[in-house]
Order: sequence, then structure tokens, then C-alpha cells
Amino acid sequence: MDQLLRICGPSDLHSLTVTELQGLADEIREVILSCVSEVGGHLAASLGAVELTVALHSVLDSPRDKIIWDVGHQAYAHKIITGRAECFNTIRQYGGLSGFPCRGESEHDVIGTGHASTSISYGLGLVEAAGLSGRSDGHVVCVLGDGALTGGVAFEAMNQAGQLHTPLVVVLNDNQMSIKPNVGAFQLYLNRFRLDPGLTRLREDMEHTIARIPAIGARAYSLGKDVKESMKAFLGPGLIFEELGFAYIGVVNGHDIGALRLALQQALDTKRPVLVHVRTVKGKGYEPAEEQPAEFHGTGPFKLANGERTTAVRGSTYTEAFGRVMVREARRDPRIVAITAAMTQGTGLEGFEAEFPQRLYDVGIAEEHAVVFAAGLALAGMRPVVAVYSTFLTRAFDQVNLDVGLHRQPVIFCLDRAGVTGDDGPSHHGVLDMMLLTKVPGMVVFAPSSYQELQQMFHDALELTDGPVTIRWPKTAARQESPEQIGHGLAGRRLLEGSDLCIISIGKMLDASEAAAAQLRAAGVSVTLWDARVVKPLDPAMLADAARHACVLTVEDGVREGGVGNAIQDQLAEYTLGEHEPRVRVLGTPIAFIPHDKPAAILAELGLDAAGITASAMSLLSGDHLPLP
Repeated sequence: MDQLLRICGPSDLHSLTVTELQGLADEIREVILSCVSEVGGHLAASLGAVELTVALHSVLDSPRDKIIWDVGHQAYAHKIITGRAECFNTIRQYGGLSGFPCRGESEHDVIGTGHASTSISYGLGLVEAAGLSGRSDGHVVCVLGDGALTGGVAFEAMNQAGQLHTPLVVVLNDNQMSIKPNVGAFQLYLNRFRLDPGLTRLREDMEHTIARIPAIGARAYSLGKDVKESMKAFLGPGLIFEELGFAYIGVVNGHDIGALRLALQQALDTKRPVLVHVRTVKGKGYEPAEEQPAEFHGTGPFKLANGERTTAVRGSTYTEAFGRVMVREARRDPRIVAITAAMTQGTGLEGFEAEFPQRLYDVGIAEEHAVVFAAGLALAGMRPVVAVYSTFLTRAFDQVNLDVGLHRQPVIFCLDRAGVTGDDGPSHHGVLDMMLLTKVPGMVVFAPSSYQELQQMFHDALELTDGPVTIRWPKTAARQESPEQIGHGLAGRRLLEGSDLCIISIGKMLDASEAAAAQLRAAGVSVTLWDARVVKPLDPAMLADAARHACVLTVEDGVREGGVGNAIQDQLAEYTLGEHEPRVRVLGTPIAFIPHDKPAAILAELGLDAAGITASAMSLLSGDHLPLP
């Protein structure tokens, strides 16, 4: 670690030779591997971007020059170079470094980027603001993976940057991957030039042919760079970028620091938008990650010697339950198609893809398009299932509301990673979905509390509904229930019957609510416990039963204000109008950006574990005021 020990900040790279910079890159890769193998994290993307990061900081003057990472999966080397090497082993741990760039963590982190396709928009705003203010704020470089170019926001920004001729540098880190290999026509376009060296030779032959043309050849060749760039645009992947108003440099070997430095310096010297096309290998330098980059995109701890996982989720997961019921129902109903936004593996659709490859659509990182595409399929009589992480569907809420909801199309939204998710922090907690989706007219929202409930709900969504449906579940091992304990249809499920207090639990909060009910019963409290199952529409029988209690406590792992508990409170007030109204306390997450930590620790901090629920119940029963988190 000779080079790394001498690095206190990015300016220390300016005096290093290319050989020394390569040695530094090798040391950084070792640090990333050592740390992530112990604590987990986003490995493959960061390994692939090590040399690129070193090259960037060796030619830029951060923080005066600004690097915007899109997304932050590839920014681990950046954290190490910018003064965080000594605490890098705390990454994604409570009180430690964020797994993504974080403005509160370092002056070198321009923006926190947990979602994709936004860097060019940020960068364009920064450069234009400097120009309008008459300031000289340094260079702005946006580094985005080629997966981010499947998102329309990136092209919207490029369209404007090209029109404005803004001197902005975009580095396209092209590793053919987001989590899995990228999809779409644009990816096929890039692949032509990666895989066909003949096109490169043809371009070079044309340049030399022009140089030999009598009378004009010498003059044309003397134009040098202009001719070469014209040929590059005509016979290379730069054509589309040139048409959008960007100068194009590439394709550059993303693991050759000398070539990277030269290309970056050329880009910085150009007074208009420039795209530097860099080719890298995801997982570079670690054979298991190079061979299986999808497995090492986001990983738990593993054995460094062979890549074997050392920890795993115990028991069957909700994601597995969804994957299996999708295949089972698709065998029965040929109208079922699956749509995902670069999340085939993460949402459990591998089995569906293997059996029904023609019925699975991976649209890339394009959630808005995924939803409208689903609406179009539904209009034509199909039964589309949009499988996506909860935090990413919020990007397409307008389409859910007005393209699916307004037209009452039978699209099923299956939201993985709902609720408090943990290590990835505020950009990845799925706490908004119930608050938002319950406001869509005609939307049915299911919240399963077990492996078996999820599968039953998916079947019911197909059989009992003719409009939009949402099923949301967490990233945890799933509770197991016997057949007689599984609910059906749109009804809630009562587990305990009492007279003093009614607890209404939503989704995975049933385990903690059940444990709290046991503690309360041991303390002499007569408790009724409901598993709501369906949070829109709420079960009238459940509300009627809750109304007979003096106190009602609701528990959800979503935003408290405007969430399901508030809806229950409002409907109970209407239900008991003119009569005795129960005292209601709503437990849920606050309107706040929740930091990263293990989900159990976060829930305990928010009073959403068994102890917290018990304490809230006792204070509600006694009439005491207990401040909510």
C-alpha cells in the first residue's frame, strides 16, 4: 500500500507518473475487495471503474472541478481517493460511510446519487449556473454507466446540452451491464462497435485513403483531427452523440490510465459538450466478479479466495414466492406478461424468463416507459405485471396515476424491497408506496404478511379485480403460514380477539405486532390483532370490529402521515360518527430521509419493533402522550 499511504486527497495524484497511478489503482482495488468481502456492498461496478477514477482525479482539481457519479455504485474508489480510505471499512454500516456519494460526507461528493440517469441534468445545471453568474467554477464531468442511457432522463439532458452548446464532459463508462447485461436498441448500437474490429479498420483505411487523394488529400489530412473525428462519427458509435451536439472521443480502454488521461484532457480542452466513450470490464481484477458480474453487483460478505457467500437470508423470501407464483399462473393464463426495469434478477423473475422468454420485457432503467407500456398491453387484453423495487416505482407515479389509474387498466404492480430496506440508505427505502398508491382512484393495494399470503394475493389480483392492483413486500425472509391461516379475497384476517385494544398490522409488521400482543396479554391487556392484508379498500368487517374497542393501534412500515393508519383513523371516525370514537395511534415511518443501517435496528429506533409497539400500546391505553419518532 505504498502509494495509497501517501494519498491524503485527490490533489496528491497530480504529481504521480502513469506507472505510479497504475500502482495506486491496484492498491485501491485490493482495499475495495478486502472490505466488501467482509461487510458486503456494490462490488463489481466499483472494481470496473478504478482506473477511470484514478485518471479523473489525476487530471481534475476536485472539489473545484466536479465529478458527478451516475449512479453511485461505481464510486468506491472515489471515496478512497478523497480522504476516506481509513474509514472505508465502515461503508454501509451504522454511523459509517454511505454506500453512495453523500453531500454531507465529503466536499468531493457533489450530489448523492442512488437512482440512475440524472448526472447529465445535474451537470448541465451546474455549468449553466456558473455561466449565468459570471463565475469560473471549474470543469464538470458526469460519469454514467451505459445502463443509465436506457433511462430517458439522460437523453432529455443530452438533448438540451447539445442545443445550448454547454461545455460539459460526459464519460460513458461502457461495461455492457447495469445489474444484468443491458437491453435495448441503443445497447445493440454500441455492441456493433465493440464486437466488430473490422469497422475500426475500415474507418482507419478511409482516413488514409483521403490523405492520398491528389490535390486535396494533403490538405484534408492536414485538417487532422477534424477529418479523423468526421470519420469516427460516420463509422463509429459517436454518430448518434455527434447528432445530439456532442463531440465524441472513443472508444477508450478504461483500464489504460495513460489513454484515459489523454482522452479526458482533450475533452476538458473542448469548449462544447463532449462524450468520452470508455470501455471497462465490470468486476475487473477479481475473477469471480468478472465471470458473474450480476452476482457481485450488490453482494453480502463472501470468501475472498473463491467468491462464495458467507451469509444469506435464512428461509424462503417473498421474492422467491413471487417468482414461483408468476410461473404457476403464467402456465395457466397466456395473457400474463412480465415487465421489469433492469431488475429481472432482483425481483425474482429468472424462472419466468427461463420458461417464458417471449413474455418477459426488460425495458432497462426506464420506469416511466415500463408503466405506460404495461397500460398499452392491458388495453389490448393482456395481463401485464410490472415488477420493480418500491423506491423506483415512485419515479413513475404520474404514469401509474394517469396512464393506468385514470383508464382503469388491469396492471399488477409488484413492488419488491418495500418498507425499510437497510444498508443502501435513504434513496432505497421503499416507504412512500402505500401513501402514494392508495391515493390512485380504483387502485387495490395488497400487503402480504407471509410467503403463502403473497401467492394467494397474486392469484386474487388476477381473479377478483378488473383495474390496477399493487402487491408490496419486503426484502426479508418470509413468514410461513399453514393453509388454514391464509386469507382470501379483499378481507382482512383476525388472529386474536380481545376487548381492550385492537392492533391492526400491515404487511411484514405482523411478526412484531404479534410479539407485542403476547407481551400485552401477559400484562393483562385483552388484545385483538388483525392482519389488514388489503390496505385499499379497507375491510369493512375489520373496521367494524376495531370500532368496538376503546383504543386502536395501527402499525405499518411506510410513511405515517397520509399512510394506511391515517386512512383507518379517518374511516373509523366516519364509522363511529355520533358515537364513541376510539382513540387511535398510528405507528409508521416519519417524513424524513432515513439513514442506512440494518432494517431491524432502524425499525427499533422508530418504535416499530415489539418493544416499541408494546410501549406505544401501553401509553395509548393509559392516555399518556408518547412522542412519535
